[in-house]
Amino acid sequence: MKITKDMLIGEVIEQGNREEIAAVLLGMGMHCLGCAIAHGETVEDAASVHGVDVDDLVDKLNEAAAK
Repeated sequence: MKITKDMLIGEVIEQGNREEIAAVLLGMGMHCLGCAIAHGETVEDAASVHGVDVDDLVDKLNEAAAK
């Protein structure tokens, strides 16, 4: 399954290589992977809050998931 900007962060973690996906998110300043917000926040929401380009983030997450 391909990661999209409308997926919840909690769903994204389940889409492939968890360690690589977590590393991408942490590397972009998203340190709340295990918090309650991660289960209700989309990739697009998180990107906006953290000042990250959503398309770049989605590309990196899909690359990480495929590893």
